[in-house]
Amino acid sequence: MSSYLGRHAELYDLFYAAKPYVDEAAFVHQCLQQFGAPAPRRMLELACGTGAHAFALEKFGYQIIATDYSEDMLAVARRKAAQGTSQIDFRWQDMRALDLSERPFDAAICLFDALGYVATNDALRQVLRGVHQHVRADGLFVFEFWHAGAMLAHYEPVRVRRWQTAQGEVLRISETTLDVARQLASVTYSVYELRADATFASFTETQTNRYFLVQEMTALLTANGFAPLKWFAGFTPDEKITAETWHVVAVARRE
Repeated sequence: MSSYLGRHAELYDLFYAAKPYVDEAAFVHQCLQQFGAPAPRRMLELACGTGAHAFALEKFGYQIIATDYSEDMLAVARRKAAQGTSQIDFRWQDMRALDLSERPFDAAICLFDALGYVATNDALRQVLRGVHQHVRADGLFVFEFWHAGAMLAHYEPVRVRRWQTAQGEVLRISETTLDVARQLASVTYSVYELRADATFASFTETQTNRYFLVQEMTALLTANGFAPLKWFAGFTPDEKITAETWHVVAVARRE
């Protein structure tokens, strides 16, 4: 599961600066208010990364413990929190072995397709059972996953992105291969920092994520104590899931 180590974690916010975290957090808030009874306030986040969703959700009044298994990503998140007035509690946790004494929470979230990092059915069962143990009766679990339909039909074997910085340019080459039988996408990131003084630095990291079908995820949820409530085509009210739907946002209730 290792990902976003060292310098990769430091560049994460540059790579995803255009991601609409605030809008996505507002949609999650809407889901929690709509389906939560009573309205959730205490939240557990899995795979929080550098904290962008958590910071946006905190503005709605949630009390958040945000977890990740990358110490490097947590270091960035804590640094950002220290620069402002955030009260978010950032903790190291492996989502396959959740153990927080502050449970139960009103709701749990796991966004940006992070659930796919655990990859195997056994690991997914561990995650779902852990979430089940950490949310109250009738508590909510809102999460996002890569949709198999779009991945199989439209994945890009090679993608190149560039970012201009005060020091020069950052180039990222993403090379993706699929293991269709196991529903896994392996992405090798080659990152080059090209400095204005003609020097450069580089690193490579490979990440593997699983993609899912809605019916498959339904079976996993129901087998582990959750009732699926809604499936959305991304962070929108659209409930029509098609081969063009890259990301599915799910809302489930603990039974």
